[in-house]
Parts: sequence; C-alpha cells; structure tokens
Amino acid sequence: MTVYVDDVRHRFGNMVMCHLWADTLDELLAMVDRIGVQRKWIQGHPTLSFGKHRNASWVHFDIALSKKALAIAAGAVLTDRFGPVEHTSRLAIASGDPERAERGRIMLENVAKCREARASAA
Repeated sequence: MTVYVDDVRHRFGNMVMCHLWADTLDELLAMVDRIGVQRKWIQGHPTLSFGKHRNASWVHFDIALSKKALAIAAGAVLTDRFGPVEHTSRLAIASGDPERAERGRIMLENVAKCREARASAA
C-alpha cells in the first residue's frame, strides 16, 4: 500500500497546494498525522469531510508544499498531475461495476496518451 503526492501547484491565498492521497484511508490518516496536517481538512470522504469538501471526486488532502516535502521524506511517492486520475481510474476498474470499470480503462488510456504527447513535445 502507498501514499501519493502530486506535482501540481494550486494557489490558495498565500500558499501553494498539491494533493495527498493513499491506497487506504488508514495510510492516508497516518501520513497526515505524521506530517502535521489536521484530519479535519480531508476531502471527498462521506463522513469525515464537511461541507463542500464532501463533494471532492476522491478522498485526499490539499497540502502546502512544505508538507509535501515532509510527506516525501516520510515515504510518499511523487506523481505527476495525472496521478489522481490514475488512482480514481484504478478504483473504478476494481469496483466490480462494468460501466464504471470501462470508464476507468478509458481514462487510463487517455492518461497514457497525454503523457506520450507531453513527452514528445518536450
């Protein structure tokens, strides 16, 4: 099982944020406890998230770049901007719902195409 952090940079006030997520909720919560992020900032969880944060498309935290460095030092795997899409696509494939699984497979194919296009443009 793994904890992931992506390389996106979203401005939030004076901070620059990225995403932190994991294969399991227990791993995710253990990581935020370790790096000093309050659990109340979880997004996409049906009971632990609050308000508009429940509507996130997957369970994750937005974390500041200083916390990103701590997460990587603690063993989180750095991904590119497509990491969250890969993660949610794999969850869809594993869901057992044939339609959802097919959408997941299509998204993984699209991610691969995007990465190829970016690599050839570089």
